[in-house]
Amino acid sequence: MVLNSIYRMVFKLILFITMTVISFDLLAQARNPEKKIIRSDFQKYFDECHVKGAVALYDNNKGAWILSDISDTQVATLPASTFKIINLLIALETKTIKDENSIVPWPGSTDTLKYGYRPDIYKNISVKEAFKVSAGWAFIELAKKIDRSVYRKYLKACNYGNVDLSESGPDFWNFGPMGISPINQVEFLKKLYDGNLPFSKRNMDIVKGVMISEQNADYTVRSKTGWTMANQINTGWWIGYVEQKENVYFFATRLIQDRKFNSPDFSSCRKTITRKIFKDLKILP
Repeated sequence: MVLNSIYRMVFKLILFITMTVISFDLLAQARNPEKKIIRSDFQKYFDECHVKGAVALYDNNKGAWILSDISDTQVATLPASTFKIINLLIALETKTIKDENSIVPWPGSTDTLKYGYRPDIYKNISVKEAFKVSAGWAFIELAKKIDRSVYRKYLKACNYGNVDLSESGPDFWNFGPMGISPINQVEFLKKLYDGNLPFSKRNMDIVKGVMISEQNADYTVRSKTGWTMANQINTGWWIGYVEQKENVYFFATRLIQDRKFNSPDFSSCRKTITRKIFKDLKILP
């Protein structure tokens, strides 16, 4: 009888603790809900550029997602040059480079069929300049010095993409099965902004500085573009975040186009579409 009474008391105590934990969790969720606003009307901007596409934005103050759709914003594709953000973080953290002013020596040649002919970037170049002008060859040279196991460790720790690094070539972010979705890009950018990544504050601050693409008295844009033509598909990106005085908006815009229907404005459409959406949402003028 005594044992039965003890068992009943223990059971009630465990049940009470369990229900309390669940209640607090539900209360926390109720207080901090992540709203999702679907703006299917944004598709008109992709249609104007004759591309398929998706955009994911996150309003930091409201804790709200603004998505062009539910499905495509979760589909992972090659990150292309947007990978330079995390690539630079890893290169700094592993001391592959000292800082953003470190010089990457020109190796003497590059595959112009894969990357196009850009003689203005065929020179010894600082990491900062290579980021700004998207000199892919420089980041390929850095990647050759970093073991895939190291990349895998940091990508997993950052919850960045599908962590499929099976591509044999050094630029697994431009070719191969690696992928990241627009929503995942935004999640990563928010962690960078918040300082919640497995990198030193110094290194994150360096990368944030290198990412500045526009700045004035009212706002700062930190961003990176990307474009790969792998598998005869144009995959274009513009990702980053807009810092205003009172709020921060994170964004990732991705364009997809079969190269059979190649359009000369594909590159510019990455920013044109995003800026139209910014204007609609009154993020930027």
